[in-house]
Amino acid sequence: MTTTRMSHYDQAMLRVMNDRRGQPLYATAARRRLAVAAHIVLTVAFGALVTHLYLSDALWTIAVMAVLLLPWMVATGVINGAARGLLDLRERVLDERQVADRRRVLARAHRTTTLLLVTAAVTLLTVGAINEDAPRPYAAPLLIAVLVVHWLMPVWVAGLTAKDEPAEEEEPAVQGG
Repeated sequence: MTTTRMSHYDQAMLRVMNDRRGQPLYATAARRRLAVAAHIVLTVAFGALVTHLYLSDALWTIAVMAVLLLPWMVATGVINGAARGLLDLRERVLDERQVADRRRVLARAHRTTTLLLVTAAVTLLTVGAINEDAPRPYAAPLLIAVLVVHWLMPVWVAGLTAKDEPAEEEEPAVQGG
């Protein structure tokens, strides 16, 4: 950590992000990948429900979205715990390695999101060219979906690139002589 004095907020966030009680949920790479996959699936389900609501005005989708919100928040917390607050803590609280990791995660997420934006634009233009008309009803939901992915991609990348905690070393047995 830097020598800059931490605010009460910084201290509280540092305690929350380094709380190890949830560690069993993200202790292995497989569990972290599962948490990220669950988060992506829940995000896609949420996006599909928003799109359905946008296109049909079916109000039952709001209730389903409310139900999905809790597991989505739990998955977000698991990913943030695995990354130890890499994206949530202020830079002045992080050490040099964590700052470098944050920059690496953000750069990778930016590149991935850029590819997604290009894919979305090409898809809309191609479908519009084939049908000789832009798919207007789906343009807004698609752009919102890309915005959500742009917002969440750093979290997903941080969860996928988080390293395992080092194993605690046991004290060597003292041999009597």
